Amino acid sequence: MENISERPIPPWAKELPDGAFVSYDPTYPTGKYFSRFTEDSYEGMKYYFYDPTAHGYPEKKEYPLLIFLHGTSNALVGELCINYSGAEMFSSDDYQKDLGGAYILVPLANEYKDEDGKVQGFWDESYIEPVMALIDDFIDKHSDGVKEKILLGNSSGARFTFTLGQHYPEKFDILVPVGNSDIPSDETIDKWDELGVTLFLALSKHDEILSYETQVVPRLERLKAMKHSFIFTPDWTYNGDRGVASINFGYEMGQHCLMNGVQTNLMFDDGTPMYDQLPNGFTGWLKEELDKRMKVCQ
Repeated sequence: MENISERPIPPWAKELPDGAFVSYDPTYPTGKYFSRFTEDSYEGMKYYFYDPTAHGYPEKKEYPLLIFLHGTSNALVGELCINYSGAEMFSSDDYQKDLGGAYILVPLANEYKDEDGKVQGFWDESYIEPVMALIDDFIDKHSDGVKEKILLGNSSGARFTFTLGQHYPEKFDILVPVGNSDIPSDETIDKWDELGVTLFLALSKHDEILSYETQVVPRLERLKAMKHSFIFTPDWTYNGDRGVASINFGYEMGQHCLMNGVQTNLMFDDGTPMYDQLPNGFTGWLKEELDKRMKVCQ
């Protein structure tokens, strides 16, 4: 366990409950599963993908497709973006077994740094049609067809998850925005209800970049009234070692990076759940959601 004085003290450290400690690094491996992903491109946009049928699963059209949208600047780090987007661990044997097999797609925005060193080219509305075309091309080119399409986004990728879900509500079955509060209008949410879209909204109450109280709380009543929603707003974001997560790149954003917890499957390293409301982790919740949809279709 690290001494809290060895790294910058997070601004929220004084709010920690008794006995809690600060943890500075995720405990899941980085790069262990990169070899399971293949690189490809479509119309100038690079992407990485995982194919379950290349790893022992039979060819069929019933697998879900997990589409991970990375946060700003993550496309600049190459294949590390697989991990930073939250996708890497979902290719592991355990996670795939939980889901019964699943395709994974990680599109990369065409990001670059301008002459002032600022990141440009991150996800915005100009990517809506290109990303939708990429998804369709991926399904046609690399799969035998897919069943549910699940869109997961981290930070600005979560904002883009909301954007795609607003413009193409009929194209996605489950939306998982993590670390963003750009909740669409009631009209869009009504459309999701009409189409049977499920929303899993994840945002830490101590998010350093977004305000839970002013940006999420006013919309909670409508979100909870959805036909299919799971509102996941934990008090704290944890790492697998049971410490409260801190990441400092000149400013604190450990609580903003709740996707790290999702990639840990919301489980501590000893196999116990981080949160009572998700006793089987995120993959357990997702498997239950997929099973519900299967029963509705039967």
